[in-house]
Amino acid sequence: MNSPSPAEPVWSDRLDLGEGIRWLPGGPVLVDIPSGRLLRGPLSHQGGPLDELARLDVPLGAVAPVAGRPGQWIAAAGTGICLFRTGHTRARHAAPHWLARPEDTSPVPIRMNDGTADPHGRFWAGSMPYAADEGAGSLYRVDHDGSVHRVFDGLTVPNGPAFRADGTALYLADSARGTILMCRIDPRTGEPAHAPEEFATVRAGYPDGMAVDIEGGVWSAIWGEGRVHHYRADGTLDQVLPLPARQPAGLCLGGDDLRTLYITTARTGLTAPAPADGAVFTARAAVPGFRTAAFRPAATLSVGAPACR
Repeated sequence: MNSPSPAEPVWSDRLDLGEGIRWLPGGPVLVDIPSGRLLRGPLSHQGGPLDELARLDVPLGAVAPVAGRPGQWIAAAGTGICLFRTGHTRARHAAPHWLARPEDTSPVPIRMNDGTADPHGRFWAGSMPYAADEGAGSLYRVDHDGSVHRVFDGLTVPNGPAFRADGTALYLADSARGTILMCRIDPRTGEPAHAPEEFATVRAGYPDGMAVDIEGGVWSAIWGEGRVHHYRADGTLDQVLPLPARQPAGLCLGGDDLRTLYITTARTGLTAPAPADGAVFTARAAVPGFRTAAFRPAATLSVGAPACR
């Protein structure tokens, strides 16, 4: 079994729950979920601190940039999906404009978790119960008009999602069940072609955030086991990357050649965090990824609140 280059911490910050890392021009962006912070990893001072772009008053699971609207982001946050803007001067509290808050009425406490835009410009995000109640989580899709749709329910702790470069396949980890799922997606409508099928199973630890390379290989952070897995397009495990941090959480492929693997980790829940717990790491991958997709809104999308369907 192959192993990529050793992972190294890249910035000085240690995050409570670093997640949702995505490569954008100028460097990666990521979130620290409990504090509601959107952060940028500046390439100009590797080894220094992360830059805070914005802070929400609710947990922030993940963001994607909004195409054609500089400084605007769509986010999985709190109990739903919102839009917000970042300033160009100094970090400040951002005022979210909610598209929908579908988990407001959940029978158990739930927050939004990881999310991403697909290559066709829709935004996808999962919701998870704080107490990992069996089957209480869901996966949502935000269409170009801002409408929010529950695509799958019955999940426990959904992570990812991630897509192939052409947007025809969705990968989704149900972390609490130790399973990575795959589903074909109609690129015209965003509708699933079938129920999610098992892509890979993790026997020790929990699959968390994911990244897909141009060959359809899937990288998965393995929470609780201090390692990252790479699966071939057929689901065969072919690489294992060890980390000096117990809780890897989020992944992306970036850098000028899209072959730098960025890995976020977490300190949350650890009674005695090690020095590297909560750090962001980098390693080199043999196969590149592809550029981060943006949410592409319809021209008519405002900051109103379409109903969740």
